[in-house]
Amino acid sequence: MSATVSPLAPKSYPDMPAVRGVSMSTASAGIKYKNRTDVLMMVFDRPASVAGVFTKSKCPSAPVDFCRANLPHGVARGVVVNSGNANAFTGKKGRESTALTAKSAAQALGCGENEIYLASTGVIGEPLDATKFSGVLADMANSATGDFWLEAAKAIMTTDTYPKVATRSAEIGGVKVTINGIAKGAGMIAPDMATMLSFVVTDADIAPAALQALLSGSVEATFNSITVDSDTSTSDTLMLFATGAASADGQSRIETADDAALASFRVALADLLKDLALQVVRDGEGARKMLEITVTGAESDAAAKRIGLSIANSPLVKTAVAGEDANWGRVVMAVGKSGEMADRDRLAIWFGDVRVAVDGERDPDYSEAAATAVMKQEDIPLKVEIGLGNGKATVWTCDLTKEYVAINGDYRS
Repeated sequence: MSATVSPLAPKSYPDMPAVRGVSMSTASAGIKYKNRTDVLMMVFDRPASVAGVFTKSKCPSAPVDFCRANLPHGVARGVVVNSGNANAFTGKKGRESTALTAKSAAQALGCGENEIYLASTGVIGEPLDATKFSGVLADMANSATGDFWLEAAKAIMTTDTYPKVATRSAEIGGVKVTINGIAKGAGMIAPDMATMLSFVVTDADIAPAALQALLSGSVEATFNSITVDSDTSTSDTLMLFATGAASADGQSRIETADDAALASFRVALADLLKDLALQVVRDGEGARKMLEITVTGAESDAAAKRIGLSIANSPLVKTAVAGEDANWGRVVMAVGKSGEMADRDRLAIWFGDVRVAVDGERDPDYSEAAATAVMKQEDIPLKVEIGLGNGKATVWTCDLTKEYVAINGDYRS
């Protein structure tokens, strides 16, 4: 955790209510960081429905492989997360580490190893000594408590400068349900089916297949629409658990994702995931500004998103934003290199409400002063109209500062 909290950090944290059916505890195992918690355990009172989306990296971590193997089983009794070591590119030792952790957690909770889910975050390529924390899992299980969300978020941070939490409520068939979530992430962020680490729990009673469809359907416009540095992590894990505790209030179990009773829940889940995703961008390593890029008029929504990410991932665009320079020529460059259809003479570009380019050239009413005023803001909206179709998408990123280089130049030391 950085000594300096991001200037884009939330000014306050939401009051995180306890979610019935889940409790948490944290511990300090000294995996990489001194004098802070670095292990999180989540315990479910009874088997919870589980859904997950993971990195598309072809070099995934051992915990990602482990979770993927368990997911078809559909239920979870416990989650163990460590920070400071990603347990990625660790070969046979990595698999042995996940096996030991899962065995210890299963023994502590009296459940099967296929009901345990694991995640690790931190340095890639360093063997993870799971004996540092496997022995304390029984104690952690016994001391777990329900109102521990902010502490849970703190335990999974790496270069994050603040813990990321969010909560929403919804109704299913007239019964109120709660959704809480935590996330970590600040660098190596260009998610592909998930991002870094994020764990979301609801007390709703929803079957695993329906829960998976809900999660997969909400990822594209939230976690898969953010980027800090164009790099997809080996460890990206986003998991959603439903404890079913709301059944005690009369909530009928949801079996399919197209159930009309899910309307309120679907909106609340998407809103919570977007909240967490944007907190990750706002904590981008060295970030001083947040950029919301909206692309309209592309050939398709998918084309609009690819153009948006081409702009968002451009080091030249991001450094211009860092320097408060309304350099729309770099936006034109990024549109042109995206590989998607574009017509130079139909392009229009806005920084905030200031149109800087139209019909393929500088706006005749262009004002450098007005554009510069927009660039001085912490939150900068950038809009690009392609002029070819109805495709649209929004993506989010941050600026690229000297601090990003400094953080990543000595990350392992």
